[in-house]
Amino acid sequence: MFINLRRVRKCRIMHLFSMCCVLLVLMVCWEEVDYHIVSHVQSYSYRYLVNSYDFINKSLSVTRREADSSGRFPYLIDHKATCVGNDVLLLLFVKSSPKNFRRRQSIRSTWGNHTYLKKELGVTVKVVFVMGVSANRHERGALQEKLRAEDSLHGDLLQQDFADTFHNLTLKLLLQFRWAHARCAHARFLMSADDDVFVHVPNLVHYLQGLVQQGAVDVWVGHVHRGAPPVRRKSSKYYMPVQTYRWSSYPDYTAGAGYVVSRDVAEKIYQASLSLNALLHIDDVFMGMCANVARVSPQEHVYFSGEGKAPYHPCIYEKMITSHGHEDDVAYLWREATAPEVSNVSSGLVGKMYCTTVKILLLCRPFFINSYSCKAAFS
Repeated sequence: MFINLRRVRKCRIMHLFSMCCVLLVLMVCWEEVDYHIVSHVQSYSYRYLVNSYDFINKSLSVTRREADSSGRFPYLIDHKATCVGNDVLLLLFVKSSPKNFRRRQSIRSTWGNHTYLKKELGVTVKVVFVMGVSANRHERGALQEKLRAEDSLHGDLLQQDFADTFHNLTLKLLLQFRWAHARCAHARFLMSADDDVFVHVPNLVHYLQGLVQQGAVDVWVGHVHRGAPPVRRKSSKYYMPVQTYRWSSYPDYTAGAGYVVSRDVAEKIYQASLSLNALLHIDDVFMGMCANVARVSPQEHVYFSGEGKAPYHPCIYEKMITSHGHEDDVAYLWREATAPEVSNVSSGLVGKMYCTTVKILLLCRPFFINSYSCKAAFS
């Protein structure tokens, strides 16, 4: 067999050149590659141990007195009678910042409108906005006056005296579950959502009513993160020091942008929160730790988004539950998503095939993450 030595030599040179390019890219981007690939592989292989055993719970356990004192702040705005005398299907907490007046008003006029929910859906949904106080002491006084005026008009604010910052989100989680335990323990479901999340309440209510018919026990549903590793980069707001959390993986948890629990799970989370160190500032991770103590596992729902925004299309609206990242388009999305024609968009064989095709094109794209998974296209 005749071998062209010049061609072989050229192939070897090209192969060597390619390898050098790959190594150069790895050297330049090693930190990102190490975090996004190696850390995830390590954490996912560690996931079974984290979810199956209680060594993490023991390492983060504190006395009941310590846990209780960490989340006890004076109420500046409270409503003890919000749920009294009502058969509440859903107690919906919206995590808001004191300054976000416009976002709260947008929610009140769309998916959080109590009158609409009662009249059109025939159920009682209580929407409560939870917050701390402004971290800026110079503006705190004037801002509090505005908040009191807002609450006197709407009666739906819930505020404690702690600084409203990203690193105090766990305090908001404690506020929600402790207030629910004390003021609205009979609500069938509890939901937590950010104030830039769009909630398709008609779809959500229909889903919850179906769960009630099935018994609605041990429900914790949302966009599930499994085997997520702690972020060790100090430049990230999600940075987790080894001294605070030394394990390679977090327990499974749902994205804090929006999730729902049944009332039995809400009570279990409340009890678990009285035994864990709440200094861990990532609230959805802390929720996962409380659930791990309570032996409750998260359930994936393909139409709960993570940190991403759902695509705009009637075929998506038909089944969407939450979508994240909506600050200026809530009124538009509410109008479009609840339009009468949406309910018929996938009717019949042709409609089903059309919507399946559309959702495959919208959701099954590479790197399309933190919104709905590709599985949603086939549900």
